[in-house]
Amino acid sequence: MPIRTPPSNFRLESGGPLMPILIGAKPESDFTDPVGMLGDCHRRIVRFLNVLVSLSKENGKPLSEEHRKLLATSLRYFREGAPKHTADEEESLFPRLRRLDVPGLQTVLTTIDSLEQDHECAVRSHVEVDRLGCLWLTNGGLAPEDASRFAILLNQLATLYLHHIGTEDTQVFPFAAAALSSADRRAIGAEMAARRGLSPTIESGIAAAR
Repeated sequence: MPIRTPPSNFRLESGGPLMPILIGAKPESDFTDPVGMLGDCHRRIVRFLNVLVSLSKENGKPLSEEHRKLLATSLRYFREGAPKHTADEEESLFPRLRRLDVPGLQTVLTTIDSLEQDHECAVRSHVEVDRLGCLWLTNGGLAPEDASRFAILLNQLATLYLHHIGTEDTQVFPFAAAALSSADRRAIGAEMAARRGLSPTIESGIAAAR
């Protein structure tokens, strides 16, 4: 996949301090604003990815208990939470955008096709990251070749997400927020809630993180 230049106003931090992260922190949006919730999910993706990138710099060495918990939590997010976000987009948001008949739609549809390819690439990488991360937790360390592979995969994911999230946040989501009908927004919110076993009328702090 060619490396694409991200929007100038988007940044993905790397190598920052490791901070405790709780799945379930209250999002800024709720199911009445599904596009806003998707943006909230992006901020979670960036935080968890930054943790994994930072931990990869340990080169597979034994981790402190705090760092083991951060690794386990971040791996679990990408194993359990992030796939719901992908489904929110591919099964709820993107199909409704494809059914619209509004100016500028064709450009957005071309972008969506590319974003779905990104999802496929990310899934493959996350499967391997999860395998290596779980091996690290189980064995207490990684062999040099596994530690190197872990770091390479995460740096590739950081590059992918840098463009992917920036494109969605600056192009697709603003278009969706302006073009979707209130009925579409309600339907998307209801589907997002159902994926998390929740009612769309409940403003739950665990909603988007699940």
